[in-house]
Amino acid sequence: MTTLFAFLFVLAMLIVVHELGHYWVARWCGVKVLRFSIGFGKPLWIKRLGPDRTEWVLSLIPLGGYVKMLDERETEQPITPDEMPRAFNRQPVAKRALIVLAGPAANFLLAITVYWVTNVMGITAPPARLAQPDAQSLAAQAGIEGDETIVAINDDPVRSWNDVIWYLTLAGSAHEAVELKLQNGTGVRQIVLSTQTTKLDEAHLSIASQLGLEVSQLAPLVGFVKPDSPAQRAGLQEGDLILAVGETSMRSPRQLVELIRRSPGLSLHLIVQRGADSFALDVTPVAEQETQQNQSVETVGKIGLQPRPQYDLREVRYGLLDGGWQAVQRTWQTSFFNLRMLGQLVSGQLSLKNLSGPVTIADYAGQSARLGLGQLFAFLAVISISLGVLNLLPIPTLDGGHLLYYLAEISFGKPLPLRVQEIGQRVGIAVLLMLMTVALFNDIARLIN
Repeated sequence: MTTLFAFLFVLAMLIVVHELGHYWVARWCGVKVLRFSIGFGKPLWIKRLGPDRTEWVLSLIPLGGYVKMLDERETEQPITPDEMPRAFNRQPVAKRALIVLAGPAANFLLAITVYWVTNVMGITAPPARLAQPDAQSLAAQAGIEGDETIVAINDDPVRSWNDVIWYLTLAGSAHEAVELKLQNGTGVRQIVLSTQTTKLDEAHLSIASQLGLEVSQLAPLVGFVKPDSPAQRAGLQEGDLILAVGETSMRSPRQLVELIRRSPGLSLHLIVQRGADSFALDVTPVAEQETQQNQSVETVGKIGLQPRPQYDLREVRYGLLDGGWQAVQRTWQTSFFNLRMLGQLVSGQLSLKNLSGPVTIADYAGQSARLGLGQLFAFLAVISISLGVLNLLPIPTLDGGHLLYYLAEISFGKPLPLRVQEIGQRVGIAVLLMLMTVALFNDIARLIN
């Protein structure tokens, strides 16, 4: 139910804001609006309001909406002479383009507003302090050590681990090198990392993980204990903090897991905190055979415990002006990131498997809602930007397709022939149906897998 309500909330916000953009600018330009519909298909609820008796409608299929304006080409009844100046098709091309552009613009403004409010109210995130990288990682080979804090990436200031993930994602999508400014006890130093070997798709981890960069964590928390396992028999319970193993302090779940895997059949001395009490216990990992990626078989130790990460969370706040400027920057960067990903899809650099449909959006909306209201609104902003970018693509039936027609009208001095526009509409619908089919297939495949 959380997923369902979160999905409906995100969907409603996106549709209402987008269509209100068209509606308000149409009214401002003097165009008569006949219907404002949330959804397609059979109307479930109709209310007529205002001097124009505009129909406000909720329709059966909630995957979109539309604003119907007075237009000579779309009515069977003749338009009276006094209403002729208010017809959409009678407006100058600049006004028509402005009305069409208003929908995507409203989506971008929604994202800016959400980011701005979130920045000013405060964001809870881990600081950009690095854990000790794996010895085989690109980060370790470049000389990065643990307990260093990233203060800037490519001269962009970093205030939290969220910034690190975002800037690395932008660099990785363009395969650009990243220059990290690292602060430690002795001062600030610079490290350059290449992203040429990284991949940005659903089959790979984040760019940060591929480079070997991990955020510093607190002592691992026991998240799950398998029944009748060495961990349960030793007395470990969900919620326990594992502070140390022998003389080694535990700073991350990965560190704990690797130590256990390297110790099959060896007794481990654990220092555990439960509530306000600390105590020691011994556990012996059982030896299990595990097939590696290179098909070799390795003996590893396991105790039937699933650790849960813990982060040193801080609140990051921006001033009113700084928060607004950062919101504009994030919206701009996300828009170009979407365009870059679309370009890589078209060119074949990125697999069509990365296309997502309504099922995946609903799943992510539910996950975001369970993480908190701030995360849900952040997800809303990302999807709103994606919708704005998608609608500006030069595909007939989309807003960008209409803008393409208007550009041709300006170039040729007259509108394109109706026959040409009709063919374009059919091609546009075919392209959109194909993309929707692929996206829905990917959604189903993700559910099955």
